Amino acid sequence: MIRLLRDWTLPVAIVAGIVIYSVFAFTPALDAAGDALLPLMDVLLPAAMALILFANFCRIDFHAMRLLSWHWQVTAFQLLTVGIAVAVVLTRDLSPAGVVLTEGLLTCVIGPGAAAAAVVTGKLGGDMASMTSYTFLSNVVTAVMVPIIFPMVDPSVDMPFVEAFLGILAKVSLVLLVPMAAAYVVKHRLPRLLAWLNSMPDLAFYLWGVSLALTTGVTARGIVHSGQSVTTLLVMAGASLLLCMTQFAVGRWIGHFHDVPSEGGQALGQKNTSFAVWIAYTYLSPVSSVVPGCYILWQNIVNSLELWHHRRKQPGNRLPDTPVKRLENREGDKRAS
Repeated sequence: MIRLLRDWTLPVAIVAGIVIYSVFAFTPALDAAGDALLPLMDVLLPAAMALILFANFCRIDFHAMRLLSWHWQVTAFQLLTVGIAVAVVLTRDLSPAGVVLTEGLLTCVIGPGAAAAAVVTGKLGGDMASMTSYTFLSNVVTAVMVPIIFPMVDPSVDMPFVEAFLGILAKVSLVLLVPMAAAYVVKHRLPRLLAWLNSMPDLAFYLWGVSLALTTGVTARGIVHSGQSVTTLLVMAGASLLLCMTQFAVGRWIGHFHDVPSEGGQALGQKNTSFAVWIAYTYLSPVSSVVPGCYILWQNIVNSLELWHHRRKQPGNRLPDTPVKRLENREGDKRAS
């Protein structure tokens, strides 16, 4: 059971989040408790992410953090897709449902890379320091793009550039810079604490599993209470799945040219969807937040499959040979002799 939980942390976290939400949703006696706990999510989720990043920062070398050429290429593709989404909204006579869907997809594209992407990259054997560098770059790019793009997409959005830029930057800085500063202090002043934290290399990953369970529960609640028909929800879910697969594939393709396919895929595919949900709900149609909500589930299913595939390739984790495979091996040995 322990190995099952360790190997399938992300799927277990997703299922746990849905189950926890269902228990509160379908148990009338827990209605009051659910309403009281919901506001705590606004505090718990950023706090959980800050702890994940703190554990991650304690393991990486700050001197290895630098911007690389693939960072700019992934960012260029992000800008291209944002431009395509804006052009569709401005040049096409979309129905109200089409506008909502396009706006939801836009939030998934314009959103920054997930802070936890470095954690998955580390589990896949990639460079955590370069992924952390990209996370900082993508958050700055997003903070610049949102105040420019959103008023173009929805003229009713009142978003002064400087105010919005500083507001978004402050929101992400609390999650990024505070854990980084705390990790710096631990690295240079508290060696025993640093050694204890680094003795648990998967700490950030399991913290992320807890955070994912909470996020999934909140996401499930948002989808159920969106008031949309089943058909509309299926269209939104299907569109977000297609976008998720495209971004992971293109990111890996870009990373392939720099021998960093895992880093490229995580950078472009794994998004800070909590931020995407927030900007969709705050500045655009609240219904559009369903699209990044679905994206949360898809990207973590992709992460689970990537981790499973990576484990299979490890020498100690190869699946045992089937009878047919053993027979083929014997025949090959005979021919070789």
